[in-house]
Amino acid sequence: MSKPFKTGLFFGSFNPVHVGHMIIANYLLANSDLKEVWMVVSPHNPHKAKKSLAKDYDRLHLLNLAIGTNTRLKASDIEFTLPKPSYTIDTLTYAKEKYPDKTFVLIMGGDNLATLHKWKNYETILKYYEIYVYNRPGYEKSELSDHPKVTYMESPLLDISASYIRKQVKEGHSIQYLVPDKVFDYLNEVPIYKDI
Repeated sequence: MSKPFKTGLFFGSFNPVHVGHMIIANYLLANSDLKEVWMVVSPHNPHKAKKSLAKDYDRLHLLNLAIGTNTRLKASDIEFTLPKPSYTIDTLTYAKEKYPDKTFVLIMGGDNLATLHKWKNYETILKYYEIYVYNRPGYEKSELSDHPKVTYMESPLLDISASYIRKQVKEGHSIQYLVPDKVFDYLNEVPIYKDI
């Protein structure tokens, strides 16, 4: 019997995508049984303020620039047509219906696992989906850390946040090396984050 084709779903605002995101995605491809990782751009995370978000397709474009020619990574707009705000369980249900041949695995940071019990239908997520968790600086393991569907990945820790990058841009500082080279070049040409 063949092993399931596992696709990791790495959700995020990617506002903007930075090297920390890319290191985590690549680490999971190299060190787990995932065959591919979809980096899912969330149009509006119900737990984040919408006014600080760049336009959906701008963030998707930056993600495509960051991924480049890596065929095992995909910038996904799967949530763009779903009702807002986006809830993970709704996206998982839709993805499973649309791609029945794929086995989806949820990728999240330790900070998200700590608040998973507040998510819509979190029990259903834990029942039907594996969750691969990467550590986040400052977050200890949570009550759900020992759940049989939860696997901790010892990915490299980078204390970089998109909000820090946006602040640097706003203050006129260089973000070179904080974001992938093509993203840096594009943001120099198209100042998406100057007024956010």
